[in-house]
Amino acid sequence: MASSLSFTAIPDFPLTLAKFSNHPQRIHPFPLLPLDTSSKCFASSRRRVTSPLVAHAVKEKVIDQSPNSEAALDSETTTPSSSKLVLVVGGSGGVGQLVVASLLNQNIKSRLLLRDPEKAMALFGKQDEEKLQVFKGDTRNPEDLDPSLFEGVTHVICCTGTTAFPSKRWDGNNTPERTDWEGVRNLVSALPSTLKRIVLVSSVGVTKFNELPWSIMNLFGVLKYKKMGEDFVLKSGLPFTIIRPGRLTDGPYTSYDLNTLLKATAGKRCAVVIGQGDKLVGEASRIVVAEACIQALDIEFTEGEIYEINSVEGEGPGCDQPKWKELFKNAQSQ
Repeated sequence: MASSLSFTAIPDFPLTLAKFSNHPQRIHPFPLLPLDTSSKCFASSRRRVTSPLVAHAVKEKVIDQSPNSEAALDSETTTPSSSKLVLVVGGSGGVGQLVVASLLNQNIKSRLLLRDPEKAMALFGKQDEEKLQVFKGDTRNPEDLDPSLFEGVTHVICCTGTTAFPSKRWDGNNTPERTDWEGVRNLVSALPSTLKRIVLVSSVGVTKFNELPWSIMNLFGVLKYKKMGEDFVLKSGLPFTIIRPGRLTDGPYTSYDLNTLLKATAGKRCAVVIGQGDKLVGEASRIVVAEACIQALDIEFTEGEIYEINSVEGEGPGCDQPKWKELFKNAQSQ
């Protein structure tokens, strides 16, 4: 059963994690960590668009790699500006942590399902419960997906995943089969029918896992299991959008705090290329992928669609929804 966690306000003390019977208790997980509200996503971008399918995601800027930058944060508590409550699954991973950071900076109420909730304090600092709630749970265990976890949730972004080849991240049976297939299946099976959208992060190449060079990437089944997860979402009857990034770059910034995450940029490869039909080959910035997931939540025509996404040099959308609409729409017209 998922359980809502309470984080002590005293830094560096171990956190007590416990599962609760029946409905998990609602506890204040994070006192406030003020955000830099000078921008509403990772960085602003200029208005020029280089082509219908290419747009700049974030302004070029060097990431501040200091692990503790709370001193730079100086704003007051704000009430979430949106009626959405977004459940982020895999919120401590490479893409997920950037999704959460952007949701917080855009003042969108979020709920996290994490295997290790202590990571939330390290990544996102002290947050007001009105902005961020944390639950302990694992999608690989159906019993962790109690209905109380989904109370009030309007949207879900699923960023779970593991490495394609055996690595330390496979410890604890964290294999592609268990994470990309069984975990996604368990999550989707538990979601309420009232959900407005689930956005699933998958991968390019999932439809070609028996073909070179994709069959090399799929030696241990990662593309096959991601495709099985996609197919389960498609057949679930839930409103969905699937994002298939190319090879992920930029991050993961797992040792940084929230303010540092918000300063992350994609360097010069900041532009966005979106396609359909599993034809794209290339790289995708985690920063761009995270923003694509958030933007898809509110763009109606992305419902029921699958998009591939890459990053190249150029300029573009930042968190400007009209530009993202243009990118998604142009992809569908190809």
